[in-house]
Amino acid sequence: MESITPPLVTFLTTWRFDAVAFVVLFLSGALYFRGIAALRKRGHHWPMRPTVWFFLLGLGSYAWVSFGFLGAYSHEIRWAFTTRIALLLFVVPALVSLGKPVALARVALTGRALRATNWFVRSRLVRLFGNAIFAPLFACAAFMVFLTPFAAVLRDSDWSEWTITVLTPAVGLLLVLPIATHAVLRTSFFITIEFLLAFVAMVLDAIPGLLLRLNYSVLDHAPALLGPLPSWFPNPLHDQHLSGDFLWFIAEMADIPVLIFLFVRWMRSDRQEGKKLDELTDEQMEALTQEHLRAHR
Repeated sequence: MESITPPLVTFLTTWRFDAVAFVVLFLSGALYFRGIAALRKRGHHWPMRPTVWFFLLGLGSYAWVSFGFLGAYSHEIRWAFTTRIALLLFVVPALVSLGKPVALARVALTGRALRATNWFVRSRLVRLFGNAIFAPLFACAAFMVFLTPFAAVLRDSDWSEWTITVLTPAVGLLLVLPIATHAVLRTSFFITIEFLLAFVAMVLDAIPGLLLRLNYSVLDHAPALLGPLPSWFPNPLHDQHLSGDFLWFIAEMADIPVLIFLFVRWMRSDRQEGKKLDELTDEQMEALTQEHLRAHR
């Protein structure tokens, strides 16, 4: 049977230079180092572990996706294009969050810059994105674009290429950082509802990938590529099926950390609420119990 995926050596050694991605990498690294330097000037020390994770896993994964096989063949191969977007939206931001960039900003910045950062972290936009069921719902809606001819337009446009390189990981950070840093506080009851709805969202996440995989017509209507192609190059239908396979897998796997974060957030919230109850006097507890009974009569 003829191979429809690239050999491992080809997948690991193919690369291309992306100027936009290089600028993003340079600015991100420079800002992180600047935060560390600002702390050192004030006599404080930033741990080495999050720094290594930020550069090695966070920026390293971004560079691999942008400069490697997925970036090089993003125009020509559907599964490279969709996989690249899924990784930039889910995996790269999750790895970047291990470097605790928000925590670094909040301890390194001062004055107006710190007030602006705190305002943004508490903003309505972050509260919306900090809702753990918003991420899978947003991803489901965004990935439905791959079922339309607009997906071919996005693959062939340099402007969309640059926009995806910059905006996709930025949106992913908005989805991941509020949950990972517990920037949005919830009651344990709200988190329980959120936890249950997140399981429903896992089913919704599978829809775009399943539709790509099970459909036996090319949905984006992109013309077949002409000229000499590698022997492993997939035909349009196989390409679409591989796109659905990888998209389904990544979207479902990305929900697992969300569920873990929700569970950790629920434990923390429940512990805080229990501590507040323990601090009440007998008279305050009695009054609270009577008020609860009156409300449910």
